[in-house]
Order: sequence, then structure tokens, then C-alpha cells
Amino acid sequence: MLLLQRLVDGIQSGVLYGALGMAVVLVYRSTGVLNFAAGEMAMLCTFVIWLFAADGLGLPIVVAILAGAMFGFAFGAGLERIVMRPFAQADHLRQAMVTTGLLLAINAAAGYLFSLDAHRLDSPFPAGGLDLGGVVVSYRRAGAMLLLVGIAIALRLVFTRTKLGLAMTGAAMNPASARMLGINVPRMLMLGWGMAAMLGAIVGAMVAPELFLSTTMMQALLLYGFAAAVLGGLDSYEGALVGGVAIGIIQSLASGYVGFIGTQLQLATAFAAILAVLLIRPEGLFGRKQVERV
Repeated sequence: MLLLQRLVDGIQSGVLYGALGMAVVLVYRSTGVLNFAAGEMAMLCTFVIWLFAADGLGLPIVVAILAGAMFGFAFGAGLERIVMRPFAQADHLRQAMVTTGLLLAINAAAGYLFSLDAHRLDSPFPAGGLDLGGVVVSYRRAGAMLLLVGIAIALRLVFTRTKLGLAMTGAAMNPASARMLGINVPRMLMLGWGMAAMLGAIVGAMVAPELFLSTTMMQALLLYGFAAAVLGGLDSYEGALVGGVAIGIIQSLASGYVGFIGTQLQLATAFAAILAVLLIRPEGLFGRKQVERV
């Protein structure tokens, strides 16, 4: 039973990693940019949810999350329009440096606006858990897992079955060709950032009840989110989710059964497993090999 409990705990934690990984993939797939500010964007949006919720304006938590997600979309789209668009023609390194600057700026702004104290945010799901023959499944984590898996499926369908999703992918992969086909490339890039921030707001609302809301709550999670995205493949939503679950399970089993690892070396263990996979399959578990005509 202990093994099953550790597997369940790993899966439930891993889905949160994978969900933030999906936000990284969303920006990368729709703009071609690695967004190092994804975690801080999610954190700021979660503070907005807290403002709308019981400790702020007194709205029900579900309504507050919806309002925070709408703010997230506007916030992400605004960042693309004001901050990222002037660097649209820059190389990937310079764009990554800009997102790193955003990380620092958003963290500082959140600390100034909301203080460095920890805050409490209620979960939209009930407390407690279900005992399945000695294996306890948390209602909150199970609810978050089902919600985020549903979002992953929806993103997969949007980007493979709709004109909007295909246009966003085309705008990122080949902007010149996309313009020739009549696609408004700047608008597609702005939509990608907006959708990623909206997803980040939802992820933050799932994480905050577990960790308490603070300006540092997403920093460690961002590392796991990037690890999940790289492990699964930077162009695959389902890959990010599977990668996150794999990392969560590896962490849970390693800390439980390998005595010297404990909690301090969990991150190192996860990255060691990722390196092993990438040595065999550099594009990730679900990623596509890039083919260039020369």
C-alpha cells in the first residue's frame, strides 16, 4: 500500500508540474519563445484571484478564479504587445533574456503590491480525501488533476483541429509564410501569450491552497515545469503533462525508497532522469524532430 500511496502522491504532484509545463509549451509553440517568466506571471495572476476572493472582494472562489483567468489573458497579451513585440526580430537568446527580466520585474512588483507575507487562498475543491483500501486520494489534488488534464485535452484539440490553433502554430514556425497566407502574425503571438497567462492563473489557483500564496511559491515549480516541458517535448502539451507526471513519480519514489536522497536531492534526481531520456531522444518523449531544407 505504501508503494501505491507514493505513486498516487507522485501523480498528483506531477500533474501540477505538467500544467505549468503546458504554459511554457503554449508560449513556445505559439511564439517560438522560451518564457522564463511563466511562473511569476502565474503567481501575479494568483494574487489577483486572491484579491477577488473571500480575503479581498468577497467573491466565491470559482468566480474569483474565472476573473483571475480573464485578467491573466489581458496581462499576458499586454506583455506581448508592450514588452515582447519590440524584440520580435531578435534572436532566441535575447528574447530569453527579456523574459528573464520580466521574471525579476514581476516578482518585485508583486512584492511591492502584495507584500512578502504568505496569504491563504481557498481551493475550489473540498478538503479531505477518499480512502481507497489504505490509499488516500486528496479531493483537492484529484480535482485539480482532472481539471488540468481536461485543459490539456482541450489545448490539444484547439491546436490540431481548429483554424485558430493551426494559425497560431504557423505564425510561430514560419511567420513569413503565415503572412503570405493572410494570417495576422502579431495577433496570433499576442493570443499565445494571453492563453499561457490564463493557464498560469488556473495553475496558480490549484497550487496556492497547497503551498500558501506568496511571491516565491512558483519559483521551484517553474524548474519542474520547464523540466516537464523539455522531457515531454517543447511542442507537445500531452508530452508536458506526461513529463510532469513522470517527474512527480520519480521524486516520490526516490525520496521514499532511496535513503540519502530525502527532500534536498529530489530536484537533482528528477533532472538526472531527464538527462538519461534526452541522451536517447533529444527531442523529448513526444516532441517532433525538426527537419530543415538546405
